[in-house]
Amino acid sequence: MFACICAAVTEVEVRACVREGARCVDSIGDACGAGTGCGSCHGRLETLLLTTSAGDQVGELPASA
Repeated sequence: MFACICAAVTEVEVRACVREGARCVDSIGDACGAGTGCGSCHGRLETLLLTTSAGDQVGELPASA
C-alpha cells in the first residue's frame, strides 16, 4: 500500500527508511521522497515511524521477567 501517493512510496519503503535511521518525517522525505509533495501523508508517515520504531524496541526487551 502507498504511504505517499505524490512520491509513489510504499509503506514497506518507509519502514525500511526508519530501520536505516530515519527518525522524523523530514528524514523519511530525505531518504525516499515521501512527504515532500502535498503533505497529506505526514500523519501516516508519523504513524509508520512510531510503529516501526516501537517494533524495533520490543525486540530489545528481555524474553522473561
